[in-house]
Amino acid sequence: MTHLPTTAREALQTARQAGLDRADAQVLLLHSLGREHHDRAWLIAHDSDTLPTEAAERFTALCLRRLAGEPVAYLVGQREFHGLTLQVDARVLDPRPDTETLVDWALDVLAGQTAPTVLDLGTGSGAIALALQHRRPDAQVWAVDASADALAVAQGNAERLGLPVRFRLGHWLRGWPAAEQGATPQPSQFDMIVSNPPYIRADDPHLAALTHEPLQALASGADGLDDIREIVGHARAHL
Repeated sequence: MTHLPTTAREALQTARQAGLDRADAQVLLLHSLGREHHDRAWLIAHDSDTLPTEAAERFTALCLRRLAGEPVAYLVGQREFHGLTLQVDARVLDPRPDTETLVDWALDVLAGQTAPTVLDLGTGSGAIALALQHRRPDAQVWAVDASADALAVAQGNAERLGLPVRFRLGHWLRGWPAAEQGATPQPSQFDMIVSNPPYIRADDPHLAALTHEPLQALASGADGLDDIREIVGHARAHL
């Protein structure tokens, strides 16, 4: 992609010819134009409009990064998840649409419970915890992550969305609950513990295509089950 496109139609055609998914190209073009990422109808109505040089340059640069494997969510800085717009970057895993199924299942399990307590382990961007808090404002939702960088992203999302999820730096359930002076008391028992932990073998060849995302959020030991074993081993004492 060395030639700068002059119209939206040419930009999308060039991206497709380079091997980019059409939906990805549309989102990147809208982002380059400063428009809402869901406004694809605008592209159809204005596909012959002259593309500003600055937008064409931004679009070309983003397409090259996407072709190199960088997630679209990182390129545009956000991901739609269960009705929420989350800010994401390379400090956290790009939330997958399949994870919304986990949120739906959790909501089904919590149905009928009043003011449930929920703990999200390995929260990353905060996607699961924030979606549950959004759908169940009566719940007390806690979220843990071993990465301070990830917690900064999650806390930023919570503040921007106005959702009162409580965050804590920690490795799964180790040291829970912690006595922190002046902090909100941490419950020792929960109605639900939810997690989407790493589950890929450390030597899995598919990891080569995921180098832009944090490895600790993807791989878990020789068989991919180290973190799941730890969670299962400690969760019963907190349910």
